[in-house]
Amino acid sequence: MAANKVEEYLIDLMVTYREVAGNLWLLDDEEHGIEGVAIMYADPLVIFRVLVMDAPQEHRLELFTKLLEFNACDVVHGAYALEDDKVILIDTLEYDTMDYGEFRATLDAFSLALTQHYPILSRYRA
Repeated sequence: MAANKVEEYLIDLMVTYREVAGNLWLLDDEEHGIEGVAIMYADPLVIFRVLVMDAPQEHRLELFTKLLEFNACDVVHGAYALEDDKVILIDTLEYDTMDYGEFRATLDAFSLALTQHYPILSRYRA
């Protein structure tokens, strides 16, 4: 059942994706600006996640401050986070109440954030 709802939305969005495991999809759609986005259904949540970059050893405080500023005013859906010394962008939706509009809004927000923030974040790449 879960796969049907997520895949239905992916098909409706006409994005390039593949199912890499049961209830795990990887989007690699350069045209829509959503490369490397993983979507996982883990009852009761649908988790959206993309690796942004490795956290650098230098200028970490400056980078983390910038990410928190982005979270406060630029990231509409989800947030930047740190996981195993990697900067990620993550969002979760509740599967039972998730609708197409929310699903699309998360992917649109990821695409916008990654596109707009890349020039700034690329300065911190190791």
